[in-house]
Amino acid sequence: MTFIKRGVLAASITALALVLAGCSASEGSDASGADGADGASETVRIGVVGASDPYWETFVDAASEEGIDVELVDFTDYNQPNPALSEGEIDLNQFQHIQYLADYNVANDDDLVPIGATAIYPLAVFSTKHASLEDIPEGATVAIPSDPSNRARALNVLQAAGLVELTGGGSLFSTPDDVEDGSRVQVTEMDASFTATSLADVDAAVVNNDFVTDAGLDFADALYEDDPADDGAKPFINIFAAKAADAENATYQKLVEIYQTNDDVQAGVLENSGDSAIMLDTPVSELLEIQADAEEQIRADQG
Repeated sequence: MTFIKRGVLAASITALALVLAGCSASEGSDASGADGADGASETVRIGVVGASDPYWETFVDAASEEGIDVELVDFTDYNQPNPALSEGEIDLNQFQHIQYLADYNVANDDDLVPIGATAIYPLAVFSTKHASLEDIPEGATVAIPSDPSNRARALNVLQAAGLVELTGGGSLFSTPDDVEDGSRVQVTEMDASFTATSLADVDAAVVNNDFVTDAGLDFADALYEDDPADDGAKPFINIFAAKAADAENATYQKLVEIYQTNDDVQAGVLENSGDSAIMLDTPVSELLEIQADAEEQIRADQG
């Protein structure tokens, strides 16, 4: 979480029913595995955005083969999985990058942590009206995600694409107020889940990876994308997140291992991303360092 999210949308009826039913696996399991005191297998509930992506079925099946029952809870936007995790409605989530998690923790005085890397995705500019960046006219309107971390990343993507100029050259905290007068395009913010579906109404949009295929877009048709292999992209490594108290849970760690090492899961993620994802198994210690640095920078930026 290539990652998005302003106006909070309701989770799907199915996901909501799942959230309201049952209790968190973390309440009845210890760090040794998914079995409760009576030896019965318990369900690990993972919050995701895009549970219909085919690789998730592959992941659930792979986990089952290892004796772990996984239940996916599907959310329609990025505002919901972290509060659900914090409140114990789910056990893990996998939808966000480190920078998004850091923003959430600071804003909510929370302590969610990454327990494993998944992938890093490019952030891309799409248009259904123009065939190239050069075709986008002066004064055109470009939609970007409105959440702080993806908003700043999107603005830096637009600057790299030559569509805007940002005060001070841009940063991880850039906002539309930093778009210099005389920039080629105007920027409008909206929930990340809406940028793709707004393409009929704007000249272009920065679309997070989770919403590309669902909007009928093809990754190959992106007009521009940033480079996920760049060292500066590390805060945008997507992760499995857990409560700090569950960071050492062996079952949760096993699920991360399955995601990172199962060939069919990895191939499915790559295919779903249009082969744009860079699959990662970054050590958790490094993820925690990136998170701590990001949270420190956010607090410093807030004064």
